[in-house]
Amino acid sequence: MTWLLVALGAAVGAPLRYLTDRAVQARHDSVFPWGTFAVNAAGCLVLGAVAGASVSSQTYALLGTGLCGALTTYSTFSYETLRLAERGWGLLAAANAVGSVVVGLAAVVLGAESARALLG
Repeated sequence: MTWLLVALGAAVGAPLRYLTDRAVQARHDSVFPWGTFAVNAAGCLVLGAVAGASVSSQTYALLGTGLCGALTTYSTFSYETLRLAERGWGLLAAANAVGSVVVGLAAVVLGAESARALLG
């Protein structure tokens, strides 16, 4: 039954990723992949909050594995970083790689600590 919760979370996370990526990218006239950067940061924040809230395994399957797993995208991040480098935007590629890791880690910590503070 856990697989169904993962699938339900993913059914929300994947379209949310696509729509958010398109909306964010449409607002920026830039080669930098702001849409992917934003969904990955948001997914890290949500996953940190889910983990920090010490939810049940079913809730974690739905929100952590399903929703966040489909919302965030390591493969697109990697491809977009490679594409930046191949097109001569090496500094932007490096900024995307380093920034994504730093912001992702910070978002996970912020989400976890916020959930712990709110839930006592």
